[in-house]
Amino acid sequence: MWEQGFVLAVLLGIITCLITTRIKPSIIFASAAFIAFLAGMAELNTIAANFTNSSLLTLILLILASSALEKTRLISWVSANISKGCLGTVVAKLGVSTALLSSFTNNTAVVVSLIGAIKRNQQYAPSKLLIPLSYAAIFGGTLTLIGTSTNLIINSFVEDAGLPSLSFFSPTLIGLAVLVGGVLVLIPLSYLLPSYEENHQDDLPYFLEARVEPGSPLVGKSIAENNLRALRKLFLAEVIRDGKTMPSVDPDFVLSARDRLLFCGDIESVATLQEIQGLTLFGQHHLNGQSFVEVVVSSSSSICDKTLKSSQFRDRFDAVVVAIRRGHERLEGGLGNIRLQAGDTLVLVPGKHFESQRHANRREFVQVNDLDSSAKLDGNKSTLVLVGFALVIGAALFNLVPIIKGLAVFLLLMLITGIVQLGELRRRFPIDIAVIVGSALTIAQLMITSGLSNKMGEMFIEAFNGWGIFGALVATYLITLVLTELVTNNAAAALAFPIGYSMALGYGVDPMPFIMAVLFGASASFISPYGYQTNLLVYSVGNYRMTDYIRIGVPISIVYSVLVLTLIPLFFPY
Repeated sequence: MWEQGFVLAVLLGIITCLITTRIKPSIIFASAAFIAFLAGMAELNTIAANFTNSSLLTLILLILASSALEKTRLISWVSANISKGCLGTVVAKLGVSTALLSSFTNNTAVVVSLIGAIKRNQQYAPSKLLIPLSYAAIFGGTLTLIGTSTNLIINSFVEDAGLPSLSFFSPTLIGLAVLVGGVLVLIPLSYLLPSYEENHQDDLPYFLEARVEPGSPLVGKSIAENNLRALRKLFLAEVIRDGKTMPSVDPDFVLSARDRLLFCGDIESVATLQEIQGLTLFGQHHLNGQSFVEVVVSSSSSICDKTLKSSQFRDRFDAVVVAIRRGHERLEGGLGNIRLQAGDTLVLVPGKHFESQRHANRREFVQVNDLDSSAKLDGNKSTLVLVGFALVIGAALFNLVPIIKGLAVFLLLMLITGIVQLGELRRRFPIDIAVIVGSALTIAQLMITSGLSNKMGEMFIEAFNGWGIFGALVATYLITLVLTELVTNNAAAALAFPIGYSMALGYGVDPMPFIMAVLFGASASFISPYGYQTNLLVYSVGNYRMTDYIRIGVPISIVYSVLVLTLIPLFFPY
């Protein structure tokens, strides 16, 4: 009996800390698992086995693999397709494309990849599209087993309980209904979202250069016709033609081949210029998927008062400069003609030897930072990544190669070909998710083995006496949904699964409907920016307020819940 009291105290401690403190969930769950270990409730080998759970390892590999996927031209294609049409059409296209992408790779990674594309959208403010992006990713995450970390976590609980593993398409039919219903409701609701414009020239510190190529569709058309005056967070500062600078560019100015266009923009502007057909970015021939590096020129640097060409920058440092910033000063002339000064910030595309020379370059650069942004891959490497990933998923679907092995080989090939670097994988490694899942498995096991989950299940069965099995199913779903909004989706799945599983056993029915209730309930975070990682990712980028989530999220949550609770008994009979 004392075991149940101990586990209940640990459980209440977890929920209290998650709701009332700002301590990271990973630390809270790890502390709970450590306390259980010290109390002799959990064996060390059991805890270690939880951290090497196959579903957890699959999730980690999927997140790491997304670092290659987000560099492909697929993201540029999505970006181009969501930039045309009225807001409703754009939201519909964004919703469907995001959901499909999220169904075959982790939805959080998809949102990270598409945030930049949304910010580069030239027609609508990011705040009009970022919440729809997050919600569409949540819908898409419910389409397959690997669509969201929550599904894989629940599958690890299923396997741990001795049940058959969920199939790849277990949640698909309900997920499709949720996607269609959710997008149809999201389209009219998107018009209620605020329009926060951030196109202030003072916020565009980087200086970039691009050249109009011969045969470009831009040639013979004016600045206005090419929409180069309507670029968000990218300002056309001047044009250089035949060595002559034209600082005041009229909208009617007609472009010619080999014109050099000088822009002021942010770091996302590098990707924007790469996506404009017929423009070649300064240093473009050296861009092929590398992560950008930001350096600050030292006062003792040998390149001070020299241009990039005269300092032989690329040969000396094995890096190409694609953007320069000098405070908020407007620079003039092409990148290659700017005389560098101490304090200048340079955005570099590093070569293979740049990393090994970092220590030797301390005299040249005060500061060296790795940026989250990266260059796009060329067509060949993009195809290699997409085909490789499709083969991994296809082999897993036809039971030819387990997905965990396929992803491991895929990542190894990405490293060998240089498409991703070890440094990128280190930065991307989901340490928090790994700690939460491994620790949560330990807590869930304690809830089941101590009899606490069975006891709680009996309490809920008694409380919903008269409502029958469907009442218990609704209770399981609502408990999971509330926990998701309060303490994040992964934590909610860990806490709700043992309760739902015990209620199924208490009624003597197939646990599958209750597992699905937990699975869909753990993804039902639409009202709070804190319950789901994708909501949190877009919260600050879109400058949203809590009321924005409530206004859009409540109707979405109602439609989602009605569809899920109606369809679960149909597709998964008791």
